[in-house]
Amino acid sequence: MASLTIKHLNKSFCLGKHQRNVLSDINLSVNDNEFVSIVGASGCGKSTLLSIIAGLESYDSGEVFVDDKPIYTPGLDRGVVFQSYTLLPWLTVQQNVEFALSAAGYSGHESRDIAKEHLELVNLSKFAKVYPNQLSGGMKQRVALARAISYRPKILLMDEPFGALDAITRHQMQTLLTKIWEQHRLTVIFITHDVEEAIYLSDRIVLLSVKQKGIKAIFPVNQMRPRNKSTLNTGNFLNLNQQILDAINQDIE
Repeated sequence: MASLTIKHLNKSFCLGKHQRNVLSDINLSVNDNEFVSIVGASGCGKSTLLSIIAGLESYDSGEVFVDDKPIYTPGLDRGVVFQSYTLLPWLTVQQNVEFALSAAGYSGHESRDIAKEHLELVNLSKFAKVYPNQLSGGMKQRVALARAISYRPKILLMDEPFGALDAITRHQMQTLLTKIWEQHRLTVIFITHDVEEAIYLSDRIVLLSVKQKGIKAIFPVNQMRPRNKSTLNTGNFLNLNQQILDAINQDIE
């Protein structure tokens, strides 16, 4: 069953007296519990597409469905994690998670219990009473992840969430995300500039085209799970990585 269905989606922005087409005739279905990454050169519309799915951006024409229900606005069926941590600096780590739960309609007691459970899931129980400015970048992103999944969304939308992290922290976050995805069986749509990261995490990779303003290709990732660092050196992994990089380079030449 498809969690997300996009049909003939078109989106443009107004630049002065002119319309700039950003997304053209996007058609995509993402299955329950599937992990799909979206890649492409800068300007191909990755973040715009994610914002539309999140209900944060309008579109010109087409249809977007979650579980066969049309979406136009944000909803509790979708959790969002951005590259910027978007934490409230005047609230502690636990209060940041509780704030999202309270907004979702949970009682104070429920919010506290669920927040504690999800901070434990991302290994931040010891930092529950700490404020965001006392955390590293990786820890802030773990709080953002805990907050986004705390109210049990069906789909987790992630816009380059690890882009600002160092290589070691980034790999730790990839491992943590995979663990959470496997445990909670979320549908994940993940935006990244890093093709290697996309292959490591995903079931499928969608390549958006700068020239066509649409989907240029969809690549299945035929890598067994669980994956680890040795996966990065297999022939299948390296071949797919080169294939996708070649397709991106051809798109911008």
